[in-house]
Amino acid sequence: MSNNSDNIEFPKAVIRLRMSQADAHYGGNLVDGAKMLQLFGDVATELLIRFDGDEGLFRAYDNVEFLAPVYAGDYIEARGEIVEVGRTSRKMKFEAYKVIRSRPDINDSAAEVLEEPILVCKASGTCVVPIEKQRYKHEK
Repeated sequence: MSNNSDNIEFPKAVIRLRMSQADAHYGGNLVDGAKMLQLFGDVATELLIRFDGDEGLFRAYDNVEFLAPVYAGDYIEARGEIVEVGRTSRKMKFEAYKVIRSRPDINDSAAEVLEEPILVCKASGTCVVPIEKQRYKHEK
């Protein structure tokens, strides 16, 4: 795998999404941690499209850490970037931040923008884009 020192500009991607009542899986409107992995999968897909012109396939996560709870009504910003590139593999890092917090303790529609986003999940993993599906060539 090559890294950023090879003068390849690796893309970054960000998506922001409100967690809905349908995302709440546990008591107290707690959102299942798998929802963060779904967001990371969407970010990975965008990264591969930007870098290779193809959606590719997620091969594996090598690390996942759930760091803070997420509730229905929270806004989550999922960020990702390609950090290493091999012939067909793309190593990625992801972070999910709570940027707006639901405040049901105030009333059923209260919320607040957080001055400092809260890191709720981070992960790293590898995606693969077969050579024959790579539409963009990158100079090293």
